[in-house]
Amino acid sequence: MPNEQVPTWQREPGKPGSLSPLRGSRYPMIDAHLHVINFAQETPGPEALIAAMDRSNVGKAAIFGLPVAKLWAEWDRETPDYYLANDARCYYYGYTDVLVADLVQSLPAEQQQRLYPLMCGFNPTDKLAIRDIRRLYERYPGVWSGIGELLLRHDDLTALTYGETARANHRALWPIYEFAQERDLPVLMHQNVTSVSKSDHPVYLYELEEALRDFPRCRFVLAHCGISRRVNVPFYHQMVQRLLDQYPHVVVDYSWIIFDEIICPGGQPQEAWLELTERYSERICLGSDLVTRFERLGPELQRYDVFLDELSEPARANVCWHTAERVYGGNKAKV
Repeated sequence: MPNEQVPTWQREPGKPGSLSPLRGSRYPMIDAHLHVINFAQETPGPEALIAAMDRSNVGKAAIFGLPVAKLWAEWDRETPDYYLANDARCYYYGYTDVLVADLVQSLPAEQQQRLYPLMCGFNPTDKLAIRDIRRLYERYPGVWSGIGELLLRHDDLTALTYGETARANHRALWPIYEFAQERDLPVLMHQNVTSVSKSDHPVYLYELEEALRDFPRCRFVLAHCGISRRVNVPFYHQMVQRLLDQYPHVVVDYSWIIFDEIICPGGQPQEAWLELTERYSERICLGSDLVTRFERLGPELQRYDVFLDELSEPARANVCWHTAERVYGGNKAKV
C-alpha cells in the first residue's frame, strides 16, 4: 500500500509522512507528554483528542491529567484553566485519574490501544499516597501504563500549591517508587534541577539523584530534562549526559521550554544536543506538553522537525517513536 494511503499513525516511525507540515511533524510520532485534563479539571473529550492526533501525525500518546486543580477564587470573574492564570492557590485533586480512565474507556478498543494513560492524582507528600495508587491500579485493571506526571519542584506552581513542598526525595514517594519498580511501571516526574534564584549550579539535583540511587531498577522519566521557567544552569547538556551515563534506567523527554530555550534556541539546533541525542536516542522521547488545547498539537510537534532533520534515521526513529513505545507500551496494569 502506498505510504499516503496508510493511516498516519501506522506509518513507519522516523520516516516522513504525507501530511502537510502545517498540520504536524513530517515524522509519525508518539506524543510522550500530553495532559488531557486542564487545571480546571476539564477536558475537550476523547473524540477531540483522537481527531487532533489524526490531524497531527500522532500515532499514539502518553496521556495523563493534572494532580492539582486551580482554585476558582471568589474574587475571580473568570474560571482559571492554568496555574499562572492568577495568584489563586492550587490543591491536590485525586479525581483527575478517574476522568482520564473514563476518557480512555469510552473509546473503541482500537483507539484505546493508541493511548498510554498514567496515574498522577495523589499528594506526593502524603505517606498514604501509596494507598491511593493501589486502589486506582486495582479499580481500573489493564488501563495504566505508568505513574505521572508527578509535579514536584516546579517554579511558581510549587509556591502556589497548598501544603508541604513536593520533591523527588520525599519519603512519601519511596513506597510509590517501590510499587512502580516491582511492576516495571515508568515514573514520569517534573523535578526542577535548580531554583529560579540559583542559575550557577543545580541546587535540587541531589534530590533527584537520591531517588535514582535508592531505586536503581525503577524506570524514571525526567520531564523536560529537569527544566522550567527561569530555571537554567551552565553546561546543561553535560549534566543531562552525566545522568544518562550514571543511571542506565533514566529516560528524558524533550518537551516544553527545554527545546525552545536550550536545545534549539531561535530554531537553531545546538551541536552538543544533536550529539547527545545521537548517542542516547534510545533513552530520549518527544512530547507536546499541551494542557488540553488539542488544536495546538500539530504546531507544537512540527517545531521539532528542524532538529529531527539533522539526526540520523535510526536516532530520529527512536526519539519520535521507539523510545516512547518501549517506555510506555506494554505496561498496562495486570491485577
